Amino acid sequence: MPDLCANLMYLFTELPLMERFEAAKKAGFDLVEYQFPYDHDATDMRFAMDEAGVRMRLINTPAGDRNKGERGLAALADREEDFRDGFLLALSYARELGCPLIHVMAGVVPDDARDYATAVYAENLRICASAGEAADVGIAIEPINGIDVPGYLLQRTAQARAVIATVGENNLTLQYDAYHALMNGEDPMEGLRANLDIISHIQIAGFPGRAEPISDEGYDFGSFIELCDTIGYTGAIGCEYTPANGTEAGLAWASRYGIGV
Repeated sequence: MPDLCANLMYLFTELPLMERFEAAKKAGFDLVEYQFPYDHDATDMRFAMDEAGVRMRLINTPAGDRNKGERGLAALADREEDFRDGFLLALSYARELGCPLIHVMAGVVPDDARDYATAVYAENLRICASAGEAADVGIAIEPINGIDVPGYLLQRTAQARAVIATVGENNLTLQYDAYHALMNGEDPMEGLRANLDIISHIQIAGFPGRAEPISDEGYDFGSFIELCDTIGYTGAIGCEYTPANGTEAGLAWASRYGIGV
């Protein structure tokens, strides 16, 4: 049985954040993820999580100024200090929330600066991995397709694997988002088999459209989830999708996994 994880920036958004934890638990989720918790007090969040009986699986480093198109700072050569301050903030949240994974967002970079940005990213990841190891928090990186986020540095699975190999830290792993893989024309099942050794977290969303991940049309995530079980994936599967007609109404797809029933 897969360990499904509710992404609370996408699911149960009909409710204030502090009420989403209980809603997720009532729907059958034991795990949640929330990319950017920084507008909320970490102690209050932990109290609401504990009251509901859910655990935080994943948060992201701060994205920077999203209004200016920033989607992470770790690869930006002129933002090292801002990034490291943001990472320390993420680490403090992870510890307070009992969260075992931080996704370190690379960021959007110009095409002519990608090689240097990759070197900056690798160095920042080394620092993050060292600090994370001391705090018993893992570090993950995620390829994000260049259609949804043009110019994002880390776009393909093979590229992420190469970065992980270059950095060479044991607690640096792959956050494998099957939706982004599909947007890149990759086969998620092949990607899962080929990279199981470095995958610490998986995310899914319907393709095309990023709605519920199992429908009569589009990619069959039922087979993908079954493969996760078959080949021995032991992490969580994050449900990072935009419900077509409200969260609870759209959970029928997950009833076979004990969610929404």
